[in-house]
Amino acid sequence: MDKNWWKKSVVYQIYPRSFKDSNGDGIGDIKGIIEGLDYLQKLGINVLWLSPIYKSPNDDNGYDISDYRDVMDEFGTMRDFDTLLEEAHKRKIKIIMDLVVNHTSDEHEWFKESKKSKYNKYRDYYIWRSGKNGEPPNDWISFFSGSAWEYDKTTEMYYLHLFSKKQADLNWENSEVRKEVFDMMKWWLDKGIDGFRMDVISLIAKDIEITREQDSKVTMSIIPKINEERVHEYLKEMNSEVLSKYDIMTVGETPGVDPEKALKFVGESRNELNMVFQFEHVGVGDGPDGKWGKSEFNLKEFKDIMSKWQDALENGGWNSLYLSNHDQPRSVSRFGNDTEYREESAKMLATCIHMMKGTPYVYQGEELGMTNVKFESLDDYRDIETFNAYKDYVGSGKKTKEEMMEAIYKRGRDNARTPFQWDDSGNAGFTSGTPWIKVNPNYKYINAKAQVDDENSVFNYYRKLISLRKQYEIIVNGKYELILDDDENIYAYLRKLKNEILLVMCNFSDKNSEFNLPADIKYGKKEKIISNYNVDYDEIEKVVLKPYEARVYLLSNK
Repeated sequence: MDKNWWKKSVVYQIYPRSFKDSNGDGIGDIKGIIEGLDYLQKLGINVLWLSPIYKSPNDDNGYDISDYRDVMDEFGTMRDFDTLLEEAHKRKIKIIMDLVVNHTSDEHEWFKESKKSKYNKYRDYYIWRSGKNGEPPNDWISFFSGSAWEYDKTTEMYYLHLFSKKQADLNWENSEVRKEVFDMMKWWLDKGIDGFRMDVISLIAKDIEITREQDSKVTMSIIPKINEERVHEYLKEMNSEVLSKYDIMTVGETPGVDPEKALKFVGESRNELNMVFQFEHVGVGDGPDGKWGKSEFNLKEFKDIMSKWQDALENGGWNSLYLSNHDQPRSVSRFGNDTEYREESAKMLATCIHMMKGTPYVYQGEELGMTNVKFESLDDYRDIETFNAYKDYVGSGKKTKEEMMEAIYKRGRDNARTPFQWDDSGNAGFTSGTPWIKVNPNYKYINAKAQVDDENSVFNYYRKLISLRKQYEIIVNGKYELILDDDENIYAYLRKLKNEILLVMCNFSDKNSEFNLPADIKYGKKEKIISNYNVDYDEIEKVVLKPYEARVYLLSNK
């Protein structure tokens, strides 16, 4: 058994509510995912990450869990899940689950008990504090805006919620909480799942007594004071009690973590996690208002961030490679050109990410070049973060309605959550009913049916990229090296292994851009292994790259 199978894998993320609806209720479900497995097998991915499918009242689309050992009614039954697991494994596709254990829903039985009395057995499962002079215990702010503390009349105390007030934070200091979580993880792993993506796992230990004002190390205004030492103690315990006993893959979502801190999570001798998700690159160009402000994509800043992470994790760590997920806008709209050069830029962005060292993640629809959506009315959106931000910015007069809607068009989370575009029939073939959120109107020409049999489609370009990773060891293990650092239009880098060099050139501009090969790169043979334009000549010393052009060459000294 290859314990590092996840290094050679390509992961596909499914947002179940929006992938495929099998029963016409407008909501994607587990049977719909089963129906889509042959499509995913054709794409060539070998790991499927499911966003939460657990029982939930859906205040935050499943990230508020009321029962960790049951399936959301809208998604189906546990028997459906068992069938999904079996059918995926038949196709040599592994399944990783979302592990959401920083918080539970306030409708979880633990929290219902915890609220009843200060002396209830479950009281200490959550983080309760008394107020100060009629105010919350400290000045912490929720990621979804407003105070991170909610007053509860029953015991006249506040509970902590770093996210929605219906997402009460668990108290990881309590060994009983940790035991409950570890037992639940074993339960799923014993079913046969292949790992976990761990939601905001870097936030599970907090120093409640330290306010934001007192904390000089706060890097984002809303991140609370995290007890980093305790986070690692808990993860080591989790690894010892659970993770080390199974042949699985783990990736932790770690807001606020830099490369140095990331190595503490993923260092091979640390015995914690395999990978983390970092967020620096998806925040390129953000200003004081974060993603809701005016942000300009800057390629040099992007290259610096990606290269910093590649270099830092080269020895003893491993990178996760992604441009979009359920919390981010569509990558082709954020980093490329979603109109005139949609297909070219979708392919270029995929090339740039998939040729790096690490495990690539494809978010559903990314392989089709799906784009952001512009709904006319706020009523057409469904995301709690979007509604709260709109209320905050427009209500306070910081932004006009028009400015805020423009910000939502660019960066709102629902951009990624519109239904998957299967074909050009009604509702993009997602549902025979009324979809829970509207379909992007461009499904008529951006859809899977139109692309699967088109050899020049974005879908088939992704297929080729994924197959190349299985074919060339250098793509998995080659050392990354940035070249042309100061070029404002071209992202070019090398991967080096033994006597081979992989040369990757990506034009992030809508104009022709000249690439000049550095003189110190020596080679004997050269072979073009992929490009997103038809290239009928093999010159690499001096190349004029077309708008959003990408090329990859294998150079060798043989």
